[in-house]
Amino acid sequence: MKKNTYTIPLALVFCLFFLWAISSNLLPTMIRQLMKTCELNTFEASFTETAYWLAYFIFPIPIAMFMKRYSYKAGIIFGLLLAALGGLLFFPAAMLKAYWAYLCIFFIIATGMCFLETAANPYVTVLGAPETAPRRLNLAQSFNGLGAFISAMFLSKLILSGTHYTRDTLPVDYPGGWQAYIQVETDAMKFPYLMLALLLVIIAVVFIFSKLPQIGDESKTPSSGSKKEKLIDFGVLKHSHLRWGVIAQFFYNGGQTAINSLFLVYCCSYAGLPEETATTFFGLYMLAFLVGRWIGTGLMVKFRPQDMLLVYSLMNILLCGVVMIWGGMVGLYAMLAISFFMSIMYPTQFSLALKGLGDQTKSGSAFLVMAIVGNACLPQLTAYFMHANEHIYYAAYCVPMICFIFCAYYGWKGYKVID
Repeated sequence: MKKNTYTIPLALVFCLFFLWAISSNLLPTMIRQLMKTCELNTFEASFTETAYWLAYFIFPIPIAMFMKRYSYKAGIIFGLLLAALGGLLFFPAAMLKAYWAYLCIFFIIATGMCFLETAANPYVTVLGAPETAPRRLNLAQSFNGLGAFISAMFLSKLILSGTHYTRDTLPVDYPGGWQAYIQVETDAMKFPYLMLALLLVIIAVVFIFSKLPQIGDESKTPSSGSKKEKLIDFGVLKHSHLRWGVIAQFFYNGGQTAINSLFLVYCCSYAGLPEETATTFFGLYMLAFLVGRWIGTGLMVKFRPQDMLLVYSLMNILLCGVVMIWGGMVGLYAMLAISFFMSIMYPTQFSLALKGLGDQTKSGSAFLVMAIVGNACLPQLTAYFMHANEHIYYAAYCVPMICFIFCAYYGWKGYKVID
């Protein structure tokens, strides 16, 4: 397929970036909501992130094998339908009202989204000139930023009611008492996920009837008697720029999610903001991320992606220091700036790590997606420090600071293709 016919396939794949941003960026809101409905503390509620992102560690290699045998398109369609099923499961979960049920649902949704991410990121890098792959992936990821903004600014307000009662603080005259309050808060979680499930099904139907170009090893016809091709190639890890890319992605994802997932908790529990104001700040936080993506994509026309990665990482190291020293509202405003400078880091590291991999691109993509498991452990470490030392809660932000140090190294030296 010629380059000028890549427009429609790219537009379809850009939709996937939007969809999984909706899903993953509802998690901070769900953490705050589950603290109410399941009566959890900050550390316990943070395992919502673990359940979601653990799927990204378990399934990328099987997914890469699936796509190697079938196609990117088959993987995308299956992932869309699986994630839609997870969204619909919120209805029976609302009857159970059990934390374990929600954790299972998040795991199912994340598995579906993992199909999309494993397919979409490398797909974008190869649909066009190799030298513009980082800029193209940043453009695609800007739709991720749009989905994040919509989740934070609008969908969060559909879920969070603005009230946070405990059994002891619930007004005596509340209609129906404690059980009625919990039911109202539980029901609030269903509608956004129903909307998401329906959107996923619609996009899946569009993909079923769309023609996507075959790329890389998909377009190869194996010759008779040739050696059977590996479904997953562990030899790709011999490339040092990919190895360092996997490490950088592990720490970037963990650092970003540590800040994202605890943002509403920070606003409400430590900065003293009401939920309605906190969700507005969360929307501004994601708007900064979206604006950062658009500006960063434009700047890559003049500046090398690795140089921008280094500068942005250094800025976030300094800003994490601001949060650690001052906390409170000063720390909150610093986090808005952190969001701006985080914007280009994931797609830039991803595209730099896949550079020159050729037929090993799918395998390299699988390992990079597996690195998202940083989301399943580093936010929990941050939440533990925050919960265990509430009088110096801001010190917990040393965890994302360390994460950005690894990203800075990748922009400085780790990205170089030397083998």
